[in-house]
Amino acid sequence: MPQPTRPMFTTTGDMLVAVDFSPRTRNRPPGPYRRLLSTPGARAFTIGNLLARLPMGMFSVSAVVMIAGTRGSYALAGAVTATGLAATAVIAPWTARLVDRHGQARIAVPATVLAALGSLSLLLCVRYGAPAWTLFASYAATATTPNIGGMSRARWAHLLKGRPESLHVANSFEQAADELCFMLGPVLAALLCGVLFPEAGTLVGAVLLVTGMLLFTAQRSTEPPVREQASTKAPFRTPGMPPLLAACLAMGAVFGSMEVVTIAFADAQGHPSAAGVVLGLQAAGSCAAGLFYGALKPAGSAEDRYPWCVATMTALLILPLLAASLTGSLLVLAGALLIAGMATAPTMVTGMTLVQERTPEGRINEGMTLAVTGLLGGIAGGSAVGGWVAEHVSATAGFGVPVTAAAGALMIALVRAVRL
Repeated sequence: MPQPTRPMFTTTGDMLVAVDFSPRTRNRPPGPYRRLLSTPGARAFTIGNLLARLPMGMFSVSAVVMIAGTRGSYALAGAVTATGLAATAVIAPWTARLVDRHGQARIAVPATVLAALGSLSLLLCVRYGAPAWTLFASYAATATTPNIGGMSRARWAHLLKGRPESLHVANSFEQAADELCFMLGPVLAALLCGVLFPEAGTLVGAVLLVTGMLLFTAQRSTEPPVREQASTKAPFRTPGMPPLLAACLAMGAVFGSMEVVTIAFADAQGHPSAAGVVLGLQAAGSCAAGLFYGALKPAGSAEDRYPWCVATMTALLILPLLAASLTGSLLVLAGALLIAGMATAPTMVTGMTLVQERTPEGRINEGMTLAVTGLLGGIAGGSAVGGWVAEHVSATAGFGVPVTAAAGALMIALVRAVRL
């Protein structure tokens, strides 16, 4: 029997009842991230991007577990990973410049293969007891790994050119992806190395890196076109860029020192294995805040928002210091880090947006990689300073290092804003 398409009326007692049999349709507009991923070609390169990005949070943890477990020396493991970090800071901008000059697919694939061979060489050298210098040389070869996050942001900038609101959503999505991969990567690496064998984390990371990069670069329709660079300035020389890179250096010191002092604090409380979970909460807070920030339509320009974002991050970083010094509780510290992490992604999204705006056209990969290089340099320095304070003063006092580094980033942002 066909359903009536018009409302029917009846009475029950002293009440009039209306029954509407017309079909219900939902015309709820799609959310910002659904609209973003509906961009032609976006989902395909995003899948490859995430697969290739996950190992970025795996390699250092895997190397430390693998080397320390077989050679019995955390000092050697730390020195090897520090060498790789320093090599990345030097080589990554040159790799990015080649990507901008010759295209993502032509440069990223061979550079990724070379980095994967470096990881496999490290694995074999550790397993078969090769001399220590071979570990340094092998891990330094992994510095050719392209900045997959920068290449993905370059694609969004190309696809969403002239649409600043959509680009804001894309940058927020990319920052949330960074946080998610750096939250899951160490956990996956520790699980593989502990459950299977010490080299499993490095091996799986290399496979994911190559597979993801091949999928990413195969999407040629979304690849930014190569442009002539003879008449453009280097990104580092463009007005307003040096202070942004200096702020990235300071914020890297925040991340590096926070990781070391949190591990030291957890160890001092007798729960060293809980440090990964506590740090994961900070990344989770940042990931959630990044997605929420992308769904908003913030008022004003990125230039206006940036000092406020850095100021908020600086203020919230006081919470872990207070939690450690006043309570000494690892549980309270975890809650403080969860809240403090919520300012990280909005600050990074706004900063990366400014880097994109200041980078000359056709050199976006190089500009984004310079920012990442600044972060890596800050992470290395922050780790060293935070470790020194935690060892020679106390783990609780170590939480003052990230606050100081964030205050330095705030001063740079304020001075930059005044000059502009």
